[in-house]
Amino acid sequence: MGFSFCSSWTKKAPELEFWSWFEKNQNMLFHFEKDQDRIFDKLSLAMSKVHADLTFEFGPIDNGAREFVISADGLKDAFPAVEKLFLSAPELPQWKFIKFRPRRDVMTIQMGGVKLDPSELAVTVEPDGEKTGLTVFVKRYDESKKSQLLHVVYLMLDQAIGEYDMETKVGFIEMRPYEEQSQCKKHDFADLPELFDKVSKG
Repeated sequence: MGFSFCSSWTKKAPELEFWSWFEKNQNMLFHFEKDQDRIFDKLSLAMSKVHADLTFEFGPIDNGAREFVISADGLKDAFPAVEKLFLSAPELPQWKFIKFRPRRDVMTIQMGGVKLDPSELAVTVEPDGEKTGLTVFVKRYDESKKSQLLHVVYLMLDQAIGEYDMETKVGFIEMRPYEEQSQCKKHDFADLPELFDKVSKG
């Protein structure tokens, strides 16, 4: 009598399938600039087989190695998928794997007809229940472009405090004209990471 085995017994977990694909294609990925659009399409497809909302970032080549950031693109529901994929990552000499977009130096962002430099922003930081509330004051504030401005402000906050803290520790986020008065002390946007950590740790 023959035996029939359940296919799930031998099928790799999607995380392991991804890392197997990554390892086989790591030279292509390491030098993605040679054909960025095509390579990013392939990588996006491979990641979507793990979770539809996963995305990625590459760092520059530094001492022969490159950062590969696994991101939930700010979607909290995808955080467990980020954790699971990160924990199953192999050790590869050319790569440094990072879970969630880390804090970065905040850069000027131009998007949707809006351009903001961090020097054009001030911020107040205050407790919001168990979380931390942020109010960002914007020079040249234009109410007609509020949605575009807010999108850019969110991206800059993400750079300043990192994806994980942005989604798990931030309460309210408000945006106001730069000239508007506040009961809380306004600070340069560059000081946000340090201020945020102090308030968040209470």
